[in-house]
Amino acid sequence: MSDGPGGWVEMTAADEHRFQAWRVESAGDGARRGGLVVAQEIFGVNEHIREVCARFAAEGYETYAPALFDRVERGVELGYGEADMAAGIALMRRADMTGVVLDAQACIAALRSRGAVGMVGFCWGGRAAWVTAGRAIGLAAAVSYYGGGIHEHLDLTPKCPAMLHYGREDAAIPMDTVERVRGAHPGVACHIYDAGHGFNCDRRESWNETAARAAMTRTLAFLGEHVGGGGES
Repeated sequence: MSDGPGGWVEMTAADEHRFQAWRVESAGDGARRGGLVVAQEIFGVNEHIREVCARFAAEGYETYAPALFDRVERGVELGYGEADMAAGIALMRRADMTGVVLDAQACIAALRSRGAVGMVGFCWGGRAAWVTAGRAIGLAAAVSYYGGGIHEHLDLTPKCPAMLHYGREDAAIPMDTVERVRGAHPGVACHIYDAGHGFNCDRRESWNETAARAAMTRTLAFLGEHVGGGGES
């Protein structure tokens, strides 16, 4: 899949930080269903994340993927090899969630005037989606795919309906950690798949088509209920 009709736009956060975001207009057969913020993995807004944006846009969601590493290094686009993984981890450690939420909030604000807004995050972006759901305003729903570090933010309660996806075989997020999250937030929908970390990404060896399809089906139904139906926090 190519990048399709999307393109880069410049955004400005509340603290005057300027950053890039990949924006894709809703492209479904029907009317625009709502807005969506897609939070990147540690590999930047790379081709995979742009493809994810195109997938959601095809379902009727105008989508923004903020370059959340722009505060520490601009233009990050990594692959999935060992060197890229190490570079992404180093960038993640330099990034601050306060800035991440400000950038996500700017995207939410840009979308909110045209309807309800949701957020979907992957890997480190899954953590970003959780934290944003607890701190930001204007989200109607939040979805986290294998969000590492959520257990460090158990004091945060999402201000909107939230959904979590985890892989049972994820060495980076063991099941005892998942159970801590579930125990602290029993009202949050949490789905477990027979898969490893990064199961949604078909560029990674850990891609699991069965799990990816099931999680996407649940995610789209969840967004359809809370965002596509006009819901708002």
